[in-house]
Amino acid sequence: MLDKKILKNLVILGTGGTIAGAANSASDNVGYLAAQVGVESLIASLPGLSERLGGTGVCTEQVRQLDSKDMDWADLAAIAVRAHDCLARPDVMGLVITHGTDTLEETAFFLSQVLPADLLAIKPVILTCAMRPVTSMTPDGPQNLLDAVTLTVSGAGSGVLVVCAGNIHAARDVQKVHPYRLNAFDSGDAGPLGCIEEGEVRWQHDCAFVNRRSADWDMDLLRETAWPRVEVVMNHVGASGAIVRSLCARSTVGDSEVSGLVVAGTGNGTLHHALELALLEVQKQGVRVVLSTRCAYGQVIPSGLSALPHANGLSPVKARIALTLDILASRAKHG
Repeated sequence: MLDKKILKNLVILGTGGTIAGAANSASDNVGYLAAQVGVESLIASLPGLSERLGGTGVCTEQVRQLDSKDMDWADLAAIAVRAHDCLARPDVMGLVITHGTDTLEETAFFLSQVLPADLLAIKPVILTCAMRPVTSMTPDGPQNLLDAVTLTVSGAGSGVLVVCAGNIHAARDVQKVHPYRLNAFDSGDAGPLGCIEEGEVRWQHDCAFVNRRSADWDMDLLRETAWPRVEVVMNHVGASGAIVRSLCARSTVGDSEVSGLVVAGTGNGTLHHALELALLEVQKQGVRVVLSTRCAYGQVIPSGLSALPHANGLSPVKARIALTLDILASRAKHG
């Protein structure tokens, strides 16, 4: 176990997003360009930072600079590798990562699955964001960033967490649920873990970190891998098997074959009979299929009537990450 007395530095990694966005007018909160301001500038202009740090050292690094809607596997891997390297330093107490809101929940879940559990137990990784650009009349990024720093320096957090609009969310539960409001994130039935009010961290639930994976990831595998292709399909009125059969047809030149499908079912994972038939067909052909629900709250409760494995309570996009990592680990194990 690491001695917390030697953990004296905080690392802030920038990846772009709205928190680093800029518009031509202070009244424009939607017509901006994301990822225009570097993380070093964000920190330099952050009021109250020195008081919240309380003597803790801070360093910044720009890992990526992009709109999070454009995140790819290579970007996730680069963030994870850099986060791992920083956490492995004996002087680092934790990480703050600035990120765009659109895919923040996916990055957070990905990091929670691939970063070493022993490090995350004592060195939290806090993702934060903004719904307004830095040029806004009332930007929310500075407060979110200050809250993320506060949580990290408090030493009370563990695992991968998300801080936005004063709330603290667990990586497994958090979802973006609104396209415009400042409190755009929600944790469904689980609710937020806590909140940050005037520099004070207040826990509503225990911040218990659980890593479901039995072994740590080889960071070299993340650096060099050819990622398996896993797609998401949705059940809806008139859903057919056409999209599934098209996705899983023999690939054309330049396309990779589909290794897995996550299906966002209606209600308790229910599927149109035509869509279900196609999914069962491709499952027999070796394509991994996982069943989730498109409902924002709750999870699929197994009924024994479906021949498709369910997503263990994960949202469709997080189930896609879990399935991708599972396929990747299986490939590495069996060569």
